[in-house]
Amino acid sequence: MKKVILITGASAGMGKEMARHLKDDGHTVYGAARRIEKMDDIKKLGVKILAMDVTDEASMIAGIETIVKTEGRIDVLINNAGFGSYGAIEDVAINDARYQMDVNVFGAARLSQLVLPHMRSQHYGRIINISSIGGKFAAALGGWYHASKFALEGLSDSLRNEVKQFGIDVVVIEPGGVKSEWSSIAVDNLIKTSGNTAYQDIVKQFAAIARKAEAQNADPIVIVNLIRKAIEAKNPKTRYYGGYMASAALFMRKMLPDRMFDKMLLAQLK
Repeated sequence: MKKVILITGASAGMGKEMARHLKDDGHTVYGAARRIEKMDDIKKLGVKILAMDVTDEASMIAGIETIVKTEGRIDVLINNAGFGSYGAIEDVAINDARYQMDVNVFGAARLSQLVLPHMRSQHYGRIINISSIGGKFAAALGGWYHASKFALEGLSDSLRNEVKQFGIDVVVIEPGGVKSEWSSIAVDNLIKTSGNTAYQDIVKQFAAIARKAEAQNADPIVIVNLIRKAIEAKNPKTRYYGGYMASAALFMRKMLPDRMFDKMLLAQLK
């Protein structure tokens, strides 16, 4: 059965590719973002566009009400909206850190709250949270981003166990490196925040590594295909991962003790 799907952060990158391909699969897809002018291309393909800011309560409520009123149901929520507020923890303003958590954690949590009554009434639903391999380990200069993804992972685990009784599944997607504007924005924020501070030496090295890695990042279709599995499986896995370095990084995090893992990460910044 084809699904009614809401994707946040659909104006660029993985979110836009999810919207494009899931619409091609025959689903009814709503793409939500602040920058609706950047979604004209997928609108022409039949994706239904919603203006939504995941830090704005009124726009989230209005978006869910529009979908339910129009379609009569909502089957899948993909919490994809997010960004990386990079910089040394000492340097990142607390207001910026709060905004990072608002977008990456509280926006996903609030939308989940809003769709759950509808999913419970239909005895079916999928909430798919886009985390990161950075939700399983934390590297220097990404503290608040990692904190947001660690929080999203824990929130997803709790929610999964709460709503399983209602026929609702909660799935976490953990991308590694994926081609998008995300990396360049994160590096730009990093340089702006910590490029002229006590941390400038490791900032320069981090930025160089990140830019070099962009050429090796996976195409977004890799993550789209994981989303497809999460939607189509009768009993989806709790987690799926993919993208550049995802498998290797998660394996090393699992196998290595903290000090050795830290040493490996810091060696890259020398």
